[in-house]
Amino acid sequence: MYSILTRGNAILTYTLSVLACLTFLCFLSTLTVDYRTAAQMNTVKVVVKNVPDYGASREKNDLGYLTFDLKTDLSSLFNWNVKQLFLYLTAEYITPSNELNQVVLWDKIILRGENALLDFKNMNIKYYFWDDGNGLKGHNNVTLTLSWNIIPNAGLLPNIPAIGQHSFKFPIEYTQTRV
Repeated sequence: MYSILTRGNAILTYTLSVLACLTFLCFLSTLTVDYRTAAQMNTVKVVVKNVPDYGASREKNDLGYLTFDLKTDLSSLFNWNVKQLFLYLTAEYITPSNELNQVVLWDKIILRGENALLDFKNMNIKYYFWDDGNGLKGHNNVTLTLSWNIIPNAGLLPNIPAIGQHSFKFPIEYTQTRV
């Protein structure tokens, strides 16, 4: 009465429906987990230069440079539903031309099974800290914040800030040395 293809289709459809329901239930099991943890940050060296930005125009813009310390333990964030963490360090500040400036300075991917205890000393930033103008020189309230995206096996992709941040200020004079 039924062919082998019809029966195979019914078995495959039923199996996929059960797997989809199980995946959803597994996602629900980690929905209420708090993925926040403390992070300690500190700036070691902070300088600002006034250099031409050849990518956009010939006018001079501020280029910030800093080295930082970072200490945190992210091993408690890993459970069966976390494949990897995408960490990123951002600098936030306000200038007269922009109410909020956010610049990603550094990032790192930590896979499940890797060492998630971070204790970095005197790390260089990974990306340029450009300001579209002269808003960094003498700026006295720049805030470093560590955040991460959790890459799950099933479910949402949350963006979570660390508990703790660090504020610093840029010098009031440009540096002439190489950084």
